[in-house]
Order: sequence, then C-alpha cells, then structure tokens
Amino acid sequence: MSSMFAKLTAASGPSRLLRALRRTQGGFVVLAVLVGVGAGLGAVGFRWLIEGVTRVLSGYPDYSAVAGEPNPLVPWLGPYFVLLAPVVAGALYGPLVYRYAREARGHGVPEVMFAVARLGGRIPPRVAVVKSLASALCIGGGGSVGREGPIVQIGSALGSSLGVLVRVGEDRLRVLVACGAAGGIAATFNAPLAGVFFAMELILRDFTAPRFGMVVLSSVTASVIARSILGDETFLQLPEVEVEHLASYVFFVLLGALAGAVGVLFTKVLYLVEDACDTVWRGPEWLRPAVGGVLLGAFLLALPQMYGVGYPVLEKGVSGGYAVGFLLVLLIGKILACSLTIGIGGSGGVFAPTLFVGAMLGSAVGQSLHHLAPGVTGSPTAYAIIAMGSVFAGAARAPITAVLIMYELTGDYGIILPLMAAIAVATGVSRALSDETVYTAKLLRRGVDLDLTGPAAISVTSVMTAPPAVLEPGTPLQEAAGLLLATGSGCLPVVSGTGGYQGTVSSVVAAEALAAGTPTDEPVATVLDMPKGVREEESLQEALARFAAYEGDGLPVLDAEGRQLVGWLSHRTVLSAVSAPAGPGGGPGS
Repeated sequence: MSSMFAKLTAASGPSRLLRALRRTQGGFVVLAVLVGVGAGLGAVGFRWLIEGVTRVLSGYPDYSAVAGEPNPLVPWLGPYFVLLAPVVAGALYGPLVYRYAREARGHGVPEVMFAVARLGGRIPPRVAVVKSLASALCIGGGGSVGREGPIVQIGSALGSSLGVLVRVGEDRLRVLVACGAAGGIAATFNAPLAGVFFAMELILRDFTAPRFGMVVLSSVTASVIARSILGDETFLQLPEVEVEHLASYVFFVLLGALAGAVGVLFTKVLYLVEDACDTVWRGPEWLRPAVGGVLLGAFLLALPQMYGVGYPVLEKGVSGGYAVGFLLVLLIGKILACSLTIGIGGSGGVFAPTLFVGAMLGSAVGQSLHHLAPGVTGSPTAYAIIAMGSVFAGAARAPITAVLIMYELTGDYGIILPLMAAIAVATGVSRALSDETVYTAKLLRRGVDLDLTGPAAISVTSVMTAPPAVLEPGTPLQEAAGLLLATGSGCLPVVSGTGGYQGTVSSVVAAEALAAGTPTDEPVATVLDMPKGVREEESLQEALARFAAYEGDGLPVLDAEGRQLVGWLSHRTVLSAVSAPAGPGGGPGS
C-alpha cells in the first residue's frame, strides 16, 4: 500500500494526486482503504459516544444489564429516572435533527439505499455528524433501537464525502458509499464478511468482481482498525452449539417459517406505530421526540430491559436465563419499544432489534420443544441463534448477510447447515407474505421503488441544476426581458427575498406585455405564470408529465412543502438524463 501511495504522490503536486485518485485503479484502492479507516474509527468513536451518553443519563454503561436499578447519579429518583431520560435526550436530538439533517431521523439504511440508487451516491457530510450525535443521544436516553443502522449511515456519509471531495465519477462514488456501509458493519459486529455482503445485498444491490474487491478492502480495513482498539472479541458472547439429531432439522425449518412471519410482523408494526404517531402529533417536529419521550419513559418503567440496544438481555435470553413466558413478553416489548422509538422521531437502527426479537422467539420455542422431547430437539440455544438470523432475514430479506452475521458472531461452523435451511425458509415466507422489507417499506411509502428503471427511477434532484437567473417580484419588466435574452432561457423563476417561490416569467409573456404597451418599469409580479413545480422527492417521469402540461422550457424544483425553490429543470437536462446510459438503480451512469 505504501509503494502504491508513493507512486501516486511522485508526480508534481496535489492536482496530479487528485487526478490519480480519481481515475486510476490504484487511486480507487487507496480511497477504499481510506474509507475503511474512517468507518472503523467512526464505529469505535460512535460506540464510545453511546456508552458515554448512557452513563450520563442512566449511570451505567448499559442500563439493560441492571434493569430496574436506580441511577446512582440521581439515586433519589429511584427507577423513575427512566421517565426523564428519553425526554431529556429527545429535547436535545429533536432540534438537532430538524435543523441540520432531517435524513438522520429513523433507522438510516433506507436513506443510504436511496442515495445510491437515485442520487448517484451523494450524501451530505453533515449527516455523519448529526447522525452520530442524534443516535447516541437517542440510544443513551433509552431509545430501544440499534447502533448498526446509524453506523451504516455514518460510514456511508464518510465514503460519499471523500468521493465528492476527490470528484470521482458516480459509479465509483456509489461504491465508496457501499465501502463505508461495509466498514461500519464490519467494525461494529467484528464481522468483515457480513459487512461486505450487507453492502452488496442491500446497498449496491449489484454483485460485480471489481466492486466486490473494493468493498472487501474497506471492510477488512475497518475490522482491523476496530480490533486493534477494542480487541478481537465479538460484541455478543454466544455459546457454541451442536446439532445432534437429524430430526432437529424439521423443527429448525418450522422455526424458520415462524421467524419469517415474525420478521414481517416486526415491519408491519414498526410502520403502523409510526403512522399512528404521525396522525396524533400536531406540534412542531423538533419537539416530537421530547414529548414522545414521555410515552417511551413510561414503557421503560414497566419493562426496563428495553432500555437502549439491550445486548446483555439478548445474551441472557440466548443462554436460557429467562422463562418462556417472560421471553414472549420481551419479544413483544422489543417490537413495540423499537417501533415507538422510531415513531416519535428517534434515530437508531432496526438490525439489532430484529436479532433481539429472534433470540427471544428462538429461545422460547427451543425451551418449549426441549420440555416436550429433550432427546430429539437438542439445545434451546441453537434455536435462539438460528431464529436471530431468520427474523432478520424475514424483515430485511438479505439471506446471505443473515447467514454470515450469525456465523461470524458464533464462530461455530456446526450451526451453518440448519441456519441456512431456516433462513432460506424465512426468506421465502417473508416474500410470500409481503412485497416490502423493513428497509424498502420506508422508501415505498415515499413513492420510491428501487426496482423501477427508466425515468421513473431517476430522481429530480439528481439531474436538476441552478436556474440561469432568479428574478425578484419587483424586478422591472424591461430588466426581466433583458435577462431572458441574455440567458437564452424561455422562462425564469420569480422568488421572494426569503427564497419563497412566486411563479415564472416566460419570454413569450414578457414580449407580449411590452408589445401591448405595458410600462417597462412594471414589476414582473404582474405578469407571472404559475406552473406547478416539481417537488424534490419526485421522479423524472413525474417531471415529464408536468412539462407536457406546460409550454415553458424550464420548471422550478421545490422543497417537500412546495414553497422554497431548490433547483431548476430544463428540457436539455431532462433529455440528457433520459438518454444517458443507465447506472445502478436505473439512473444515469457516470
């Protein structure tokens, strides 16, 4: 690696280095490794940040390990401090997310998938910072979500930022985003193989050898960085298991079917609760996490094992530390607590909650079967481990990742065959019950189908440009006509001083007004057209329909509320995008 970097820097100056990083295969390798370093350090820092916030708000590095104990920092509150922790955390991260990066809300992975498929891999750098702080506050304040989704978004934002800085092409930028995602998973789980296939299955959704090689480099680098700082232990200590009877495979397959259904149930409840919160809430969005934190705090008071990610509870459940009845309580509790955390505007992942739900399901099933036929069914722990991967596969429909993550967490090759069988069944059941996954459902609810191709798969924001010129409502008609002539544009947007969209002025209307004797100092506000602009979340196919209904040669791109001008679409840019070679996700290639 050092000799490769020396060759890149041997030429004259930074500009030559940037060109080499941007265009050569050796430069691409260097970028992938740098992303891995950043993702590894980011994962370690994020883990420490969560632990620090959790210590401040609960008094322990992981409160779920001592569920029900008072906070030693405020012992006079007793266990009732959990009523306040989510409120305090929400009051901090709510305004942070609303003001600086609204895409940091929720579980993060869908936003990365959308950026790769529709935005050419572009993720604003601020997302990494805001997501880190918001998710650490949410989890440390009792939010029952995982840290894996946030680190995927953080690593991906780092990869995107580096690629934009170097100005690589869109195809390489997408790969660097996937490198960041792989590195984040690898460093968080100490699972480099799972990191690679998570990025390939869910983020890139495209297996090619060159891309695979770059993602592997980043994943390995991130894992080495994390291991050198945190040690070589996996974050979960799961016991080894053996499958002693062939008859057990029948039970594993049935468990896979049940786990697949539970994975779908997890997804449905997650978005049902989020819809309910959207329906009920009528206040400002920045205040929603703090107010909703009251409900979450009450839930945690009743079931404190739901505080934070809950890895100690997961380990105890896998090891048979809970009775069957309480395992089912924990299973239902995690689904509801995670859904409520996301619904009130929390920031955190759903990867770990699916593993938690699977562990409780598998342990309950395993213990029940063991009581019925101890000589045939085998260890309940095996059922817990197999159900962990199966519920994740049912929710995310990423079977390769599910198999590899469980193998790397256990280090036990003996579990592979029953694990593969159960996960295959879980994936099939999930597909039969639902067209959505826990990740794609969020995008489909916004009208984004990643399986679409052509104009319907290209986002407006990926092809929009800045308008040739922007007019104010008080601009004299004569001046507007001059700008229309100078820019060669058929129409220009009219925007207020605060950026509010007012309409457009076309060259035809301006010429007709002047020819009719309208005073030259007449403000353009009197001759506005009001074409229906395109929203930034819409597709190019929807923009084409608007062009067909409007005679101008440009359309404004507005924000989600339809008030602020954020870009401009012209016939030229639309035609260029439609005729460009298709890249991943159906968008224009690089």
